[in-house]
Amino acid sequence: MALVLELHTPSTQKYISNQIISIAREFGVALHLSFEEEKIVCAFDSEHPKVQQCLDSIAHRLPASLFLKGSNSFLNDEKITQQSEVQNLYPLNLGLCPSCQKELFDVSSRRYYYPFISCNSCGGNYSFLTSYPYKRENTSFKFLRECSACEAERETPGLKEKHHTNSCHECGVPVRLVSKSSERYANDAGSYRTMFEVAAKALLDDKKILIKTTFGYRLFYKETKMHKESILMMIDADKITDNLALITEEFQALLSIERPYMSVTVKNEKLKELLGSNTTYVKYPDDGFSILLATELKKLGLEYIAYEEADESFDADMKMDYDLELNPQNDMRFFLNKDIQFIAEGERVSFPSHNLMAKNLVSVAGEYAGIPQGEKMFFDVMEHFESIKVMGANVLEGDTERYHENQKYFSEDEASFLCVIAEHNLFGKACVGAYFDEEPSFLYYDGKKSLRVVPPKRFDSSNILEDIANLREGSNRLIENLEKKMPTVFEKLQALQERDDVKLFEAVAIILDIDDRSMRGVTKEAMKFVGKGGIQIDTHVTDNRFDHTAFLASIISYQLAGVSNAILAYSIFESFGDYFSEIIGELKDKTKASEIILCGRDFANQSLFSRMQRNLKMTPPHMSINYPIGKESAVVGGVYI
Repeated sequence: MALVLELHTPSTQKYISNQIISIAREFGVALHLSFEEEKIVCAFDSEHPKVQQCLDSIAHRLPASLFLKGSNSFLNDEKITQQSEVQNLYPLNLGLCPSCQKELFDVSSRRYYYPFISCNSCGGNYSFLTSYPYKRENTSFKFLRECSACEAERETPGLKEKHHTNSCHECGVPVRLVSKSSERYANDAGSYRTMFEVAAKALLDDKKILIKTTFGYRLFYKETKMHKESILMMIDADKITDNLALITEEFQALLSIERPYMSVTVKNEKLKELLGSNTTYVKYPDDGFSILLATELKKLGLEYIAYEEADESFDADMKMDYDLELNPQNDMRFFLNKDIQFIAEGERVSFPSHNLMAKNLVSVAGEYAGIPQGEKMFFDVMEHFESIKVMGANVLEGDTERYHENQKYFSEDEASFLCVIAEHNLFGKACVGAYFDEEPSFLYYDGKKSLRVVPPKRFDSSNILEDIANLREGSNRLIENLEKKMPTVFEKLQALQERDDVKLFEAVAIILDIDDRSMRGVTKEAMKFVGKGGIQIDTHVTDNRFDHTAFLASIISYQLAGVSNAILAYSIFESFGDYFSEIIGELKDKTKASEIILCGRDFANQSLFSRMQRNLKMTPPHMSINYPIGKESAVVGGVYI
């Protein structure tokens, strides 16, 4: 007899299944594990005397995940006699699992306060990878000789069996904490604890500390020093909802093993005043360094600390560092809107991956490549791969490197569009969709190939003021009034005309007089609006392309009329939502397409996405599942050009 446990998940990554396999092996319970459509199917030997202990341990130790959507169990007549093996094809960067966190704070453990703690399915393992195949000699840990206890652990069934970056205090690398006047080293439990106590007290004293975590350098400081690149790290899980207004799904996402950062609503009035916004990017500690620092800060009474992604050149009062080569990834930003969730941007968790139907070619997009490996494609940074013999190469436009004699190029928006088609297996179906990353574009897939119906139109800032003045009869008075009533804004727009690298939303932010001159700044301003509906901003098209001039002129006219920034910013995204919905609807009618696709990181905007959801409720759009909706997915879609 078999006891079958089904876990519902759209993720194709193996860290949840590896946890289950490792725990079953620990108890010696035979297990057959397989992946079916959006399910992990675990068939345990129900007659084993320890099967209930094994299942109880899995229930207690299995980490919460963004991608676990439910479970069910039943008995069948299948006979299970063999144990599944841990799948160790590649490492990931993840938060710590419950077992490793428990070990981290167990005073009797060999890894008490050891910041490099990890196992086969958690921790910062990918950061230390140098090349494939994935084994210890192809990681930075090749320079560290395992102690006998760690070596034996790698041979013993459990979470650290065959764990290629296994180490402890005895065989790990020392960490140093350097200030302008002192230097200390940590290589055992006592010295590590003292080091993190010292670091926490320095932060309490308003110092800045640069820490080389297992996910890369992070510059930590008090929330009073936050700026537009900062992220608020919540320290105490019990205090999160005292400071943030979260729905249950947001709270669970922050504490999941994927540990994304998210834009959420601030509840603490002092924080709101300090930030000048009612939303901010928030994260919960993920790797050993961040968790240990947070633990000591919590003892000092802090509920949160600020940090930003950094590199070793950043200026700080203190620096915590170690001598291992590190190749960090961009962190995952996660988006939630009611029952819709997706990865907005970032590399962590999505890459590397072994997924989707293989083709006999290489896809190249920036530093990432996709190569065929067996029946599936393998996606990771190119430097980890050796040369491979294939029939051709599909390459992101703008790349001047020659990878293959049979080489063709693809656009970023087209590839992201095809990534969604591949993930949802929409091959053979007619699809229309939009891509939005600063500039909108519209695409069509006829079941065989994709077509840019409306390509993105690059924003040209060289004649902003003159273009608006000549837009239509009377528009010149708009510019005259802008110069008279808002001279600072007028001068800033004049200065933009001297540059050729201007983004549309930089101009929008200047007109709204927002310090953060980006899409992010306008988005934060939009989140200040608490009304039920905005005003109509001009998002019309001219010659089948988005009209930047009419769009900016419309915003200026409302600004001169005294409309508040919050209403204006909210209305910009609401109007964009109507614009996208209208064009997509027209394309769908003309092409008789049955499916709608949305991609591009700028759809990760609450005001815009809510409007799109309302407008497209009769045909809910498809979005990426395992990959970010933005440019990072281009290497995946590039396979299917």
